[in-house]
Amino acid sequence: MVLEEFIKKSPKAELHLHIEGTLEPELMFSLAKRNNIEIPFKSIDDVKKAYNFSNLDSFLKIYYEGAQVLIKEQDFFDLTWAYILKCKEDNIVHTEIFFDPQTHTDRGIEFDTVINGIFNALKKGEKEFGLSFKIIMCFLRHLNEDECFKILDKALAHKDKIYGVGLDSSEKGNPPKKFEKLFKKASENEFITVAHAGEEGPPEYIWEALNLLNVSRIDHGVQCLKDEKLVEILTKNQIPLTVCPLSNIKLKVFNTLEDHNLKKMLEKKLMVMINSDDPAYFGGYLNKNFIETQKALDLSYEEIKTLLANSFKSSFMKDTKKAVSYTHLTLPTKRIV
Repeated sequence: MVLEEFIKKSPKAELHLHIEGTLEPELMFSLAKRNNIEIPFKSIDDVKKAYNFSNLDSFLKIYYEGAQVLIKEQDFFDLTWAYILKCKEDNIVHTEIFFDPQTHTDRGIEFDTVINGIFNALKKGEKEFGLSFKIIMCFLRHLNEDECFKILDKALAHKDKIYGVGLDSSEKGNPPKKFEKLFKKASENEFITVAHAGEEGPPEYIWEALNLLNVSRIDHGVQCLKDEKLVEILTKNQIPLTVCPLSNIKLKVFNTLEDHNLKKMLEKKLMVMINSDDPAYFGGYLNKNFIETQKALDLSYEEIKTLLANSFKSSFMKDTKKAVSYTHLTLPTKRIV
């Protein structure tokens, strides 16, 4: 199909990607063996069967179990390098990845081990493939703010590697306002700020992220359509919403991809783009998210072009001229009948 080929060949930016969420079952088993770690699965097929989530919390349980195999700097390098090869395959030219240090430091892994492994792999990807990148450190919102302050202090020694901070993990019952002081300190230390909000949580969480955490980007944000005033503000200010379609289906935010509200968000001129979130767990990297969403929602060439361009417009790319150049995507002349 012409449109599918256009999607595959178009340069892309990915703005919502958890590096721990790229841990494929094969790599999980390889690292478990290398580090002599016992995991609660007997085979790769057992892992795949366990990927039958009912909600965000049930996903996070296996997500944290899988992360136990990440011990050494080389493990984090290998994890990140595997994703970089996917970037090359999917024609991703810029990526802004999340990492969750508390997932690792809480089990005794040094902060330096985590960030150095990730950063060194990305620098290799930059050198070999021209992949530009930013690293965003996320705080786990199910933990208390005091614990997060400790991680922020550790991040200060790596400001040359970490561009910004975010907020992820269990959304329900953990509103953004819980971390207002933390994000204030992060901003004072010149970290850009983003936050997961409005995935499972209500529109109020998006309001809090904007007004209390002063974020420049909302991760997910699909619940915004329940609040007309919020939609008006998001549209007027063109605040980016990093939507993750396959993730939303896997975690039952929507029953089917055909039910997803991405097309409605586009129609309201919201600054939305497509991302893969935790692709190893949710069944698809960026190209697959684009292709399956296009088919399910019958997205047009212009809508696909808008989604692709929005990702560059919403990125934190240092080379703004380069970012702008990617927004002028050439559409194929032949159209699908």
